[in-house]
Amino acid sequence: MDSRTVALIRTTFKAVAAEEGGPEKLASSFYATLFTDYPHVRDFFPAAMDSQRDRLVKAISYTLDRLEEPNKLLPFLAQLGRDHRKYGVKPEHYVAVATSLKTAMRRFAGTEMWTDEVEQAWDDGLTVIAETMIGAADQEKTPAVWSGTVIESRSVLRNLTVVRLQLDKPMSYAAGQYMSVQVPSRPRMWRYLSPAVPANANCEIEFHIRSVLGGWVSPAIVGQTQLGETWLLGSPLGGLGVPRNTKRKMLMIGCGTGIAPLRAQIMSMAQRRTNPKVHLFVGGHYPCDLYDLETLSRLAVANKWLTVTPVAENDQNPWWYVDSGEPTPELPGLEPRITGQIGKIVAGFGSWADRDVQIVGSPSMVQTTKFRLMAAGTETKNIRHDPLF
Repeated sequence: MDSRTVALIRTTFKAVAAEEGGPEKLASSFYATLFTDYPHVRDFFPAAMDSQRDRLVKAISYTLDRLEEPNKLLPFLAQLGRDHRKYGVKPEHYVAVATSLKTAMRRFAGTEMWTDEVEQAWDDGLTVIAETMIGAADQEKTPAVWSGTVIESRSVLRNLTVVRLQLDKPMSYAAGQYMSVQVPSRPRMWRYLSPAVPANANCEIEFHIRSVLGGWVSPAIVGQTQLGETWLLGSPLGGLGVPRNTKRKMLMIGCGTGIAPLRAQIMSMAQRRTNPKVHLFVGGHYPCDLYDLETLSRLAVANKWLTVTPVAENDQNPWWYVDSGEPTPELPGLEPRITGQIGKIVAGFGSWADRDVQIVGSPSMVQTTKFRLMAAGTETKNIRHDPLF
């Protein structure tokens, strides 16, 4: 797409999004149009659409921000195309979505802004998106979906569970990637989870899930997962685990269950003969949130290139945490725990100019940490995180 096309698409979307309640109204109008004009498409979506509408707007914003960066946008769209195979999506469904989105945009932009040139720009942009996704899906030879049987569900905290699955067939993914998951208690509600272990010959996979207040899926997983039940998994996504330069030192920063994709990468690296130095900061609100320190301790002891620094925002655990009363085990190989906000702590060490940086956590944690590192002198090009939606 030329710069004029990109500018027209971006300007009209931002004008609509700038209105009060604009993004929500646009998403509601889009889905109302889609389900009215193409009722058969409704079966692809969950009954509760709140989070789906939010993800739509964020996905559009992410795409539009990268229209002039095809080296970033096209691989992202290709991954989405491969992932959408799990729904049984066909080329005609892309036409339905593009037509409905354009109708919703036209309705909110108004006749003065929505000119023939703007319509042609949107046609061009949506064609590139659809063709990239369809092409990637057609070329993909891996399964559209995997099945996994729950073989372990272990409660770590009252709001955090570790689930291990036995897959029905091998899945090849880069440690650090994530995938969409559907559980039997929440049909058609796919959620993204990151494996905490690298791909392996045993076809086992492990997820760490924290219950999100007000969420639909995570509370169901934490509270209702049963041994023997079957989960469905989509194609691997994300580029966090795809190495840039295996000789360059690394800085990893993870909060809460954000440790999962970082731990998977460290486990994968531990299988190699040589590795660059890695400094991992693992954080949480309370000391009990640092739930995986025993595993990290073993990894640090076995791999001298790994440094692990625990960080907790508070010295004391919350009122609801019940201590087992057993002596706290010594964890060799770990740096002393630091109290404070993880982004501020890490940035206080300096610019990390010699490191490739990965950040995993909540969207707010990732953004705050990224801005603190940039203010400390870390180059933006050296900082990586997956899309925050």
